[in-house]
Amino acid sequence: MDIDLARTFLAIADCGSFAAAAERLHLTQTAVSARVRSLEQHLGRPLFVRNKAGARLTPAGERFVRHATGLVQGWERARQQVALPPGRAHGIGVGAEPSIWQPLLSDWLVWMHHVCPEVALRADVEPRERLLERVEDGTLDLAVLYNPPPRPGLVCELLLEEKLVMVTTAPDGGLDPRRYLYVDWGPSFAASHQAAFAELSNAPVSVSLGPLALGYLLGVGGAGYFRAAIVAPHIARGALFPVRGAPQFSHAACVVYAAAHGGEVLARAREGLRMVAGQAVFQKE
Repeated sequence: MDIDLARTFLAIADCGSFAAAAERLHLTQTAVSARVRSLEQHLGRPLFVRNKAGARLTPAGERFVRHATGLVQGWERARQQVALPPGRAHGIGVGAEPSIWQPLLSDWLVWMHHVCPEVALRADVEPRERLLERVEDGTLDLAVLYNPPPRPGLVCELLLEEKLVMVTTAPDGGLDPRRYLYVDWGPSFAASHQAAFAELSNAPVSVSLGPLALGYLLGVGGAGYFRAAIVAPHIARGALFPVRGAPQFSHAACVVYAAAHGGEVLARAREGLRMVAGQAVFQKE
């Protein structure tokens, strides 16, 4: 069976519609529909029920999810192992969110070089949703990201728990809503922030990347939430000040991997991530 058929099936199951899956896969809806028809002919069962709301799995489709995931992941592992460079016995693909790669992922790459020199490495920096998709389809072995949402078949292991703190350029530690900078730290933070600061839900400036937001804050002034270890040096030199009475929020760095994808090499790689995270001092974004 063509692996692309299984990949297309999983995309529709995840997106909930043929149109969204076509957009994700950079295909036309006609091509997606043709692949589903071919797959259903192979299996002899309908896999989706289409309606105005999108597409939902039939009972046969629900049973096929686990098998399709295994097919795609198995193919990707086989492809990566066959394509290993000379002198390397194994290969690992790791991805991280933009805000977490330095120093965690860079330090891990150095650790792997010294401890596992026989392993070929590929490191990618991508958005959260893309990382989770790639772990699911087997094109990545491990993904390092903040507060990942639960997904069936994926294991989430805590590496490091940080705190997000509100800081301001005002020496008195006061909060001026007109100068508030909203930093998008993900869905978990957004929910906690909304509960604590409903009046700040429409901030005049919103930024989705920590380094960019911090540079803006230091250059223009105002207040916003940042990782505690990042702003500690700025607080120490008197450039930033904690906002009085503002709550702190948890910001957990985790490694995510497929439950069915194990082995000694990945276990050692995760051990390295835990060791690096335990030693990490996040001095910059």
